Amino acid sequence: MLILVTGATGKVGRNLIARLLEDPRFSGARVRALCHNRTLDAHDRVEIARGSIADRPVAEQALEGVTHVVHLATCKETPADVMDVTVKGLFWLLEGFRLSRRARQFILIGGDAGIGHFFYRHDGPITEDAPHMAYPGCYALSKVLEEVMLEQFGIQYGINGCCLRAPWIMEKDDFRYTLSFGDDVFGGPDWKTLVPAEDAKRYARNGTVPLLRDADGNPLKRNFVHVDDLVSAIVAAIDNPRAQRQLFNICMDRPVDYGEVADYLKRTRGLDSVDIPSQYHSNWMDNSKAKYLLGWKPDYDLEMLIDSAWTYERSKDDPRKVWYPG
Repeated sequence: MLILVTGATGKVGRNLIARLLEDPRFSGARVRALCHNRTLDAHDRVEIARGSIADRPVAEQALEGVTHVVHLATCKETPADVMDVTVKGLFWLLEGFRLSRRARQFILIGGDAGIGHFFYRHDGPITEDAPHMAYPGCYALSKVLEEVMLEQFGIQYGINGCCLRAPWIMEKDDFRYTLSFGDDVFGGPDWKTLVPAEDAKRYARNGTVPLLRDADGNPLKRNFVHVDDLVSAIVAAIDNPRAQRQLFNICMDRPVDYGEVADYLKRTRGLDSVDIPSQYHSNWMDNSKAKYLLGWKPDYDLEMLIDSAWTYERSKDDPRKVWYPG
């Protein structure tokens, strides 16, 4: 078994490779880590490949001898990069994969941007049957195109593909910084721009957290997944016959409720909150299909997500540096 991991230096890639190396089930497997801007430490079972999948020769060379692909490489709101990496790069990988005699399974990590995230109202839980609805911008469009391309390659050529659709991916102290009113905020919204500047400074200084409200005025519900749970889903999907040509929502059992977050942080850490109105919509991704077919379930609930983020202590060789906000 030779597993190609694209986006190998990101949070999911690093954690996945570590899991593959320590899991007895994969003791005979080798990993080819495709690295672009950064690299990984050497390991006798990890081969480092370099380059961008936007270049067809790089993609073809990375696929040589590969049995499995876990495709993690992506990029954000830069139109040229999105089209090159997310769209063209995936196409070259799928083309090479379908022509390979050794290729057995292609796993894509998708995103909830492809179903509109919290930009659109949903009348009930979001299942895998929900229609694609990209919100404005090239990133969300790319998430739709990824899923469609993988699906169509299965229809056209019968490849064994599987998409694991993940919402916002957390690790270490990420969740704590998603709630920061300072310049160190992780991802969006950028809370300090939504309140007066002096208030933002005070909130940042005191550790005040935003209580985001949805378009109906209720505490917003937003989907998250911890990287450990996503990695366990990837592992559960590898060589699983029930994953063949399937799409799965991989997320926490319940969406994060910003009201519950504020209450818990007030009760356990004495932190105040401030209401932030919005026109976003609460939504709830349904992960029951992955539980049923993959035998997977997430370990992280709301309290575990919060506590792990607030108690995480970084070492000197692990500075907080955001390469990709998700």
